Amino acid sequence: MLSRKNKLLLLKFLSLFSIVRGYNILMIALAQYLASIYILAPTSDLRKVVFDLNLFLIVLASALVIASGYIINNFYDAEKDLINKPRKSMLDRLVSQRFKLTTYFVLNFIAVFVASYVSFRAVMFFSVYIFGIWFYSHKLKRVPFIGNFVSAMLAIAPFFAVFVYYKNFETVIFVHAMFLFLLILAREMIKDLENMKGDLAQNYRTIPIIYGTKASKLCIGFLILLTMVPTALLFTKFNVGHMNYYFIACILLLLVFLMLLVNANNKKQFVWLHNILKFIIIAGIFSILLIDVDVVLNRI
Repeated sequence: MLSRKNKLLLLKFLSLFSIVRGYNILMIALAQYLASIYILAPTSDLRKVVFDLNLFLIVLASALVIASGYIINNFYDAEKDLINKPRKSMLDRLVSQRFKLTTYFVLNFIAVFVASYVSFRAVMFFSVYIFGIWFYSHKLKRVPFIGNFVSAMLAIAPFFAVFVYYKNFETVIFVHAMFLFLLILAREMIKDLENMKGDLAQNYRTIPIIYGTKASKLCIGFLILLTMVPTALLFTKFNVGHMNYYFIACILLLLVFLMLLVNANNKKQFVWLHNILKFIIIAGIFSILLIDVDVVLNRI
């Protein structure tokens, strides 16, 4: 049996894991590695990519900055989350605001230190990334559409870091990036619909609060239609192997999403829509493996 003190420490650890969304960070790290192996460096020796120290340090620095970003975001949104996510918020509040700030600065310092082993450009990139996350959490989050746009840009920044490292400028990379960016942007706007109650109480100027739910849904619908363009291009114009089945399934899911969006008018329905986009993104990470099913045999 755990003592009272150990139980409290365990709860605080779980609270911190909840705040930094450790599962999301693991998914992003996995996505960076899979993108490097199958998309950014498809002709390189597999061992060379997997055991590349610089790539590992870039992924590690990304994970640290993302974790610190979730912390500072949680710090600024503490009051809003009490309304929108009361259960999660109660767990998160086991960690004090002072400890959150301390952890935030420590993680950012370690991230920049780790990046310094890669190059000065990596230090500059992650320094700008850290500032961008803070500025978004502190100011831009309250600005309609710009806040959503910047949030989506920050979400794909870790992949940009790996992209620059491999210097792969093929068109298919940009089409993949556009597909992911549009999905994340639509997801960010769905979150605004989910969180209207808390946003209104805390005077956040989001699109559904300023222009109404209908205008927000029109914007989301337009983004989903735009997302279908790179989706269709990826399975018709580029060689993505068996991943083409994933993109075909995406078209079908996005059509279902649009039909559900038309009639959605409460938080539960918006959460379902959010989960559809989340599923598409997560499934996309694992479907990267389908680009070349023989990659492990051919490149070892």
